[in-house]
Amino acid sequence: MFPKPIEKSSRAAQLSYQGLLPIALLMWLAPLIAVALFSIKPDTDFTTGNYWGLPSAFGGFENYGKVFFQSDMPRYLMNSFLITVPTVIGAVALSCMTGFALGIYKFKSNLWIFFMFVAGNFVPFQILMVPVRDLTLDMGLYNTKTGLVLFHIAFQTGFCTLFMRNFIRALPYELIEAARVEGVAEWRIFWFVVLPLMKPAIAALSVLIFTFIWNDYFWAVVLTQGAESQPVTAGITSFNAQYRAAYHLMSAGSIVAALPPVAMFFLMQRHFIAGLTLGAVK
Repeated sequence: MFPKPIEKSSRAAQLSYQGLLPIALLMWLAPLIAVALFSIKPDTDFTTGNYWGLPSAFGGFENYGKVFFQSDMPRYLMNSFLITVPTVIGAVALSCMTGFALGIYKFKSNLWIFFMFVAGNFVPFQILMVPVRDLTLDMGLYNTKTGLVLFHIAFQTGFCTLFMRNFIRALPYELIEAARVEGVAEWRIFWFVVLPLMKPAIAALSVLIFTFIWNDYFWAVVLTQGAESQPVTAGITSFNAQYRAAYHLMSAGSIVAALPPVAMFFLMQRHFIAGLTLGAVK
């Protein structure tokens, strides 16, 4: 039923595994290595067609200097933080409350309401492009960071509720009953009993949602335009000229844009892994 450990396989299988693993790792890292290499190449390498060779000269300082000091990249980065952080706070806060209600209380249509939250995750987001854009225009939220935050909160709450509701249902229900016997109010049970136990799940979910929203490109292009509201994923395309793409600046901008979610993952790594594995073993 379960895969056999590689240590128990034949010697030929072990050698094949050891030989294919570095190749698979290299193939996975190849795009990242290419972007990092492009980011330190001078502009002349691209005009002469030196795309995949070694840099003719080190242009990293010039490229990253232009990204930070001669473009709107700092503003795009600030827009991304102003969009991503409120979205994470809003989606996680709503999902904690809805997950508590759907996971603790037993009432009619509980399962149907939970199904409605989950069903939204199966709707292809591309088909929502036109109605969502028209809605933001009607509400005066088009090309605003507020409109993008509200949309992301609405769209991510379904997945977050699924995550939190299943986590809360795995908590010992005896804790809730004991608190009720002591006469503790329901909101105090949520705040002082359930919420502290949800810290690993909140940390894991926050890292996931932060990464999802920070890396979003589709809705950033559909709902915003211009440096006043666009996040960094859409702002990187501003390095493209009318007849020529500045690949060295786009690559440098991509490296810069990738640093915040990577840094957040390493800062929250212990809580992230604990949240994903909590309850995996008895």
